[in-house]
Order: sequence, then structure tokens, then C-alpha cells
Amino acid sequence: MKNTTVLNDLIEINNDRVSGFEKAIADINDQNVDLKAIFQQYSTQSHKFALELTAIVAAAGEETETGNSISGTLHRAWIDVKALFGGTDRQSILNEAERGEDAIKAAYKLALEKGDLSGEAMETVSSQAEEINAAHDAVRALRDAAKILN
Repeated sequence: MKNTTVLNDLIEINNDRVSGFEKAIADINDQNVDLKAIFQQYSTQSHKFALELTAIVAAAGEETETGNSISGTLHRAWIDVKALFGGTDRQSILNEAERGEDAIKAAYKLALEKGDLSGEAMETVSSQAEEINAAHDAVRALRDAAKILN
């Protein structure tokens, strides 16, 4: 199954997103406590997505990869964001979150356009992409609102 490589890449970036949001949650101060709930929701979302994709890969008789992805730049983007979280002001936290959301959104777009997906894989990735796009837009709106307040 050719699309398992693409699915494994999406599993990896979802795992990176979980770790990134968990780091942000741990570092957020009380002034931005509302972001903790939002970031927890997106961390849980990516955990669920990774499990769904893992089930498809396993059903194809393939193993889930945990090494470097072929879309390395996209995969590393969330890792880079994870390292940058730690700013205490709302604007910097949301800037980094939005940058990470750009990376996962791009990974899903690439998977849908060039991933040679079919059947259940296509349905799952399409559905997840819609939710990822909505999360991206929500984080961007929060970021833009924080700019206005500054």
C-alpha cells in the first residue's frame, strides 16, 4: 500500500503537534489560562487523529513508522515550534501556535494532493484536514485578536 508512507508522515506530525501543545500548556502562565483548554482540545484532537491513521496503516498490514518523514520540513516545523514555545506573552504563544498549525495544515494539503490516497485513507485524511483547517483558523483568529489588544 503506497499511501502508508503518507499516513505515517501524518501520524508523526500529529504526534509532534500533541507534544508541541503539551509543552505550551505546561509553560502558559495564569494570565493566559484560557489557552490551556484550547490547546488541550487540539492536543487531544491530534492524538485521536494519530490513532485513526495508525489503525488504517495496521489494517494494511504495515508498521507505523516513527523515524524521519519524507516531508521532513513539515515534520520538523512542529518540532521547531515546540522548542520555541515558552514565551509568556499571549502574542508570542499564539504566533508559535499558528506557525505550527501552518505546518500541519500544509502536511494535510500535500497528503491530499499528492498522497495517492484512496478509500478509507482518503475519507479519514479529508475529514481530519477539515478539522485541522478549522483549528488553524481558530488559532489565527486568536492571534489576530491578541495583536489588536497589544
